[in-house]
Amino acid sequence: MKKITIAIDGYSSCGKSTMAKDLAKQIGYVYIDTGAMYRAVTLFALRHGLFIEDGSVKTDELKSQMKDIHITFQFNPSTGRPDTYLNGELVEQVIRGMEVSSHVSLIAAIPFVRTAMVEQQQRMGKDKGIVMDGRDIGTTVFPDAELKVFVTASPEVRAQRRYDELKGKGMPADFADILRNVEERDYLDTHRETSPLKQASDALLLDNSNLTIEEQKQWLIEQYQRTSEA
Repeated sequence: MKKITIAIDGYSSCGKSTMAKDLAKQIGYVYIDTGAMYRAVTLFALRHGLFIEDGSVKTDELKSQMKDIHITFQFNPSTGRPDTYLNGELVEQVIRGMEVSSHVSLIAAIPFVRTAMVEQQQRMGKDKGIVMDGRDIGTTVFPDAELKVFVTASPEVRAQRRYDELKGKGMPADFADILRNVEERDYLDTHRETSPLKQASDALLLDNSNLTIEEQKQWLIEQYQRTSEA
């Protein structure tokens, strides 16, 4: 089978990352979590007081500090998946909390942030054999990816999944707050000026509202086998 690039895009809390991680592990590809990269930048901005009280971002200050933001991934043998590091610090858990979730779409909408992240992502995937998930992988980062999947599910289903995930990690969670955050992120992601979330014309649509994890895995591996053998 030839090595290909697999781009998985879609709405927040659709399970894209879990889906992409599992697929990469199954087929021996490298997995890159682009959402974690934007979350790491968001965490940096929160820690450095770069959000104004009205929720907007001190863009000039963030732009001047982008050179100080170094995001890397290290394989975790206990989970079989990569962990996210910000300037050498393991931040995999903290970037998944509600504080980062409620600010990340604002950071991800900033053109110079997206430009910096896209350049890093393209370098990571230049040799193919990767699975990358995010909001604009099939449209902006790798428009020529051989396999593109666009994932969706109802806001209520996605909010419940996020709630269950946070509770399972022992983190505070309120369903109403999470649902509101999911809907707000959908609006921001689809309406931002730079690389808005949208389905690529040649992407396969996967609505996983009523699918089990195993059904998703089977569907994905079938698409991979069909594409890599073509």
